[in-house]
Amino acid sequence: MKSINKHKGHIKHSVRDRRLIAKAVHVGTLVLPAAFFLFPLILTFTNSFMSEQEIAVNYNAVTDKSLSSYNADVEALNSFARFEFIPDLVTLKQYYTVLIIKSPFLFMFWHSVFLTVPIVIGQTLVATLAAYAFAKFRFRGRNFLFFLYIVVMLMPFQVTLVPNYLIAGKLGLLNNNLSIIFPGIFGAFGVFLLKQYMEQIPDSYLEAAKVDGAGALQIFLKIIVPLSKSGIAALAVLVFIDNWNMVEQPLIFLQDAAKQPLSLYLSRIAAGEKGLAFAASALYMTPVLLSFLYAENYLLEGIRLSGIKG
Repeated sequence: MKSINKHKGHIKHSVRDRRLIAKAVHVGTLVLPAAFFLFPLILTFTNSFMSEQEIAVNYNAVTDKSLSSYNADVEALNSFARFEFIPDLVTLKQYYTVLIIKSPFLFMFWHSVFLTVPIVIGQTLVATLAAYAFAKFRFRGRNFLFFLYIVVMLMPFQVTLVPNYLIAGKLGLLNNNLSIIFPGIFGAFGVFLLKQYMEQIPDSYLEAAKVDGAGALQIFLKIIVPLSKSGIAALAVLVFIDNWNMVEQPLIFLQDAAKQPLSLYLSRIAAGEKGLAFAASALYMTPVLLSFLYAENYLLEGIRLSGIKG
């Protein structure tokens, strides 16, 4: 009897050990990729609090003048950059320079806001209405029209660039924010995302509302929109991130550098002082990170319920 109990105890320990190993492997497969992707993000924020001289030494982009003003070990310098996460001396000088002294940063920041916010609001509104029609209305050619949406969504940006440029030129919108806002409002991805989401709303809810005398607009505002809140929030976050980081559109449609958004300004500031580039990049990423953290639950739930995999 004792040998049987002992054998059972060994089996329990063996099963528990296998579970612990499997859990450790599972956690490791999640932590390692997360650390890999977070590495440049953390490096950017920590380096933004370093002095220009320290950054110059770490990245081996020093001159005799910078070395003389910074007591560094010259022999430690080599042809490779040194990735330092902890500053020797924490300073806010880079942020002060970017926000106060370098006035173009704030101008470009507000240019990005004025480009992105109308696109987010417009595409969310248009996509919600269009998805409602595709998901809950039956009309001739519905499936074919939605198929065209899918085709447009799958097309790379370069395919639609020339037609958009020609149309903007004919309308006199080149070098104008509207040349970017109008195509952004009518993006196809939002319609696809919300249509998949709204199809999961039971038709019985709509039929009950119709019995109570509700019209299509009332059903949309009082049933569809509240039940699709997570999907709409997920779309708004995704559209904001995509358009906040856009580069090709303003580079092509906005020839005047004074009208271009912050995403293009970063490439120019990075060519000069690296410390300012780190501070500007940290400030540039902050709205995206805050929006993601604020709407994280909506984003995950919206994508999960929309049926999109991957």
